[in-house]
Amino acid sequence: MIFKDYYKILGLENNKATPDEIKTAYREQAKKYHPDINSENNFSEERFKDINEAYKVLSTPVSRRKYDRMWNSNIGKKKKVEESKREEGSLFSNFFNMFFGEQLEEKQEKQKKKSKEKVAIKGENVETEIEVSIEEAFYGLDKKISLRAQNGKMKTFTVKIPAGIRNGEKIRLIGQGKKGENGGKNGDLLIRINIQDSKKYALRGIDLYTDLKITPWEAVLGTKVSVDTIGETIFLHIPKGIESGEKVKIPEKGYKDGMGGRGELIADVKIMIPKTPTKEEMEFFEKLNQVSTFNPRNNLE
Repeated sequence: MIFKDYYKILGLENNKATPDEIKTAYREQAKKYHPDINSENNFSEERFKDINEAYKVLSTPVSRRKYDRMWNSNIGKKKKVEESKREEGSLFSNFFNMFFGEQLEEKQEKQKKKSKEKVAIKGENVETEIEVSIEEAFYGLDKKISLRAQNGKMKTFTVKIPAGIRNGEKIRLIGQGKKGENGGKNGDLLIRINIQDSKKYALRGIDLYTDLKITPWEAVLGTKVSVDTIGETIFLHIPKGIESGEKVKIPEKGYKDGMGGRGELIADVKIMIPKTPTKEEMEFFEKLNQVSTFNPRNNLE
């Protein structure tokens, strides 16, 4: 991936610019490279796209913070190294280097090697994942996990899973990753949370899905059924003539939305028939077959 220096694209020297300076720089560059002004220059059109892309990222605080981390890794560190090299070169005149250049270079190489050996290096992060049920994720819990450490021994961690955590979200245990070098900090342990669907519920975003099984006569006559939600049982009115595949939405009975509310519990209606009907039930269905004029296939073309 090619790293784009958005600050340079907007004509800014570094990432210390204020929001107003970024806006002013954007307006100047957009006016300068606008395709309407430079209609015969294909480069201007591409440049104009980069300018808009840069402003879109840098004008939003969240996206700018993420980008600045990349900028420091790709640009900031390189500038510091270049400045350091210039400072080293300015200490000695060309005349001195002409006589003692080889000795000086050898000395500098030794110093660089020595400094590298002493540079503190942070340890690598370690990533793993654990599975939790929908109910566990909804209420939150402390969960113990065991991982094999670098020395081959098993190490047990207690992971505090907050209530309402999202599926795929990661929990960071600071300093529990691989050991750092030369006094550097340890890496972190990143634990991805996988929320597993159960026989009763399926989680989709902040909504919960469940099957609502009813009998044919309940579907025809309408009824009131009990439905289990997380934390309570509610009673739900089923209207007359409901069909399989219809969905009944129950607000504020789904998963936590992270803002104090909940999503929906969506009940998927499934009309069930007895697999082993009794003699009386068979007689009833046979009589119904004789007297009923209903034929769902009449609606098919």
